[in-house]
Amino acid sequence: MTDQLDTFKFHDMTLTWIDGGITSMDGGAMFGPVPKPLWSRKYPANEKNQIELPTDAILIQYKNKNYLIDAGVGTGKLSDKQIRNYGVREETKIEESLNQVGLAVQDIDGLIMTHMHFDHAGGLTQLKEGQYVSTFPNAVIYVNDIEWEEIRHPNIRSKSTYWKENWEAVQEQVRTFNKSLEIVPGIELIHTGGHSKGHAIVKLTQNQETLLHLADIMPTHAHQNPLWVLGFDDYPMDSIDAKLYWMEEARKLNAKFIFYHDAFYRMVQWDYSGKQIIDDLKRTKQAYIQF
Repeated sequence: MTDQLDTFKFHDMTLTWIDGGITSMDGGAMFGPVPKPLWSRKYPANEKNQIELPTDAILIQYKNKNYLIDAGVGTGKLSDKQIRNYGVREETKIEESLNQVGLAVQDIDGLIMTHMHFDHAGGLTQLKEGQYVSTFPNAVIYVNDIEWEEIRHPNIRSKSTYWKENWEAVQEQVRTFNKSLEIVPGIELIHTGGHSKGHAIVKLTQNQETLLHLADIMPTHAHQNPLWVLGFDDYPMDSIDAKLYWMEEARKLNAKFIFYHDAFYRMVQWDYSGKQIIDDLKRTKQAYIQF
């Protein structure tokens, strides 16, 4: 049985969250310096101190084009040890999800990559007849130029998350950008750094309204506090600066936030004070890890 897909209508854009898989990362790593008695009030952990983090790519259907924000954790790429360490309960079901909205992988026109860590880029390729091939053969893959350099030449720290299996087969499809890229009017990819050196966020604009996807600068609604940064962040002060800037922009624009990793919310809007949620779209699929 296939799970219901969550959708959100944003004027002329239709957003659908694809069943991209489910990881369960260490809560201490995901909240960095924040003590567990604080973060565990906002986001639940299991007995292994893991928190649930879906990897649900966001399909944007707009002006007869189909874009995906990130690509899920992928399928069949993880060892038993990695599945255990990353608490992977489900892998990406991209074909099944796209079929539910009448699409196939060949219909995807663009991949809007916030960054290339394995849980975001794993779905870009798949194993067929013993070799990795592009999952989305007709898509342009948009990625920051720094991030593209980083995944191809990982350092001692990043080699655990930047894998050649996720980029070698798609390198001819990649289009890089520097500071920002307007993919089409209303869809913008903006470099922030922080979580990784080439990390980017997505800004969607329609009829003077704004949706912000801060990706792993704010992976869940519980990471709203600018000081609540990930232990995985390569440049945590850059993450803090980016979150401070974009939270202020969100106040000015009365923007809503959309999420790739949140186990409970697809979309959240806070009031001007940032203390109250005034609008939301909850994730239909029930989280495995509850309070």
